[in-house]
Amino acid sequence: MDTSKRLKRKFAAALLALIAALAAVLTATFAWYIYNTGAHTTNVHMAAGAGASLQISNTYDGQYGSAAVLDAFVGTLNPVSTNRITGGFQKVFGFTNGSENQTKLVASLFGPGEASDYYRTSLFIRTNGETQSVYLSDIGYEDSDDANPISTAIRVGLVVHKPGENAPVAGEYIFEINEGDNPQAEYNTATGREGYVLDASRSDGTTVPFAPYTKDNFCIYDKDGSAVSLKPDSLALFTVTGGGQDYGVPVQVDIYIWLEGCDRDCTQNLCSMTLRNLALSFAGMPTELLER
Repeated sequence: MDTSKRLKRKFAAALLALIAALAAVLTATFAWYIYNTGAHTTNVHMAAGAGASLQISNTYDGQYGSAAVLDAFVGTLNPVSTNRITGGFQKVFGFTNGSENQTKLVASLFGPGEASDYYRTSLFIRTNGETQSVYLSDIGYEDSDDANPISTAIRVGLVVHKPGENAPVAGEYIFEINEGDNPQAEYNTATGREGYVLDASRSDGTTVPFAPYTKDNFCIYDKDGSAVSLKPDSLALFTVTGGGQDYGVPVQVDIYIWLEGCDRDCTQNLCSMTLRNLALSFAGMPTELLER
């Protein structure tokens, strides 16, 4: 009888421990956990525009013009992380107790992200003018709630291909669209440091320092005068070449949008927020002007 009572007490203690552990997980404010278990649906109305002699299209052989409406994103954004888009995205599958100076739980078990976790589409840019270096002139966006800005945790990635249809990748760029702060920001990775993301070359949760590009890397485009000027850190993404009266070979640009799970801004207060709109603006500057 005593043995039976001891077993019951041990079972009860184990059950209480399990309940306590579950309660701790349920109250965690980590972006990884909140978004992976809750339906976070956003409807992003995508648009892209090109200035001066650039033209843009949704498809390689499609209709080109000064603007294109890209596929809207309606789905569940699950936080993923990467330092290299072409290396793939990862997300968290498990947590462990945080050590000293960390939050109670930190992400500890990681696996590959799925295509449904983030947004991806493509656009194509061409010109009939002289050879031009193409820049981003703006990334416009609208939050559903300015007090809880999901844009602070959003990343926009551009994977640029060589000219031509189904051409290989030539380079990639990751931009932070809102350098402001989420009022409830909190670190959620074992590093406990801002500016670290998951290393795409490893699957053990290793993080590496990573600084995304910002609006400082845009060019300046005067829409009224169609004039392009550069900032000290303006970043040329690729070049396009025209053929006199004919348009040159288009360049494919893949667009990615995701919630950066290692971003301290990606926390629980954003779980019911949406990014209503996002628009990309491109502008070109003749390379001969850059060489002067």
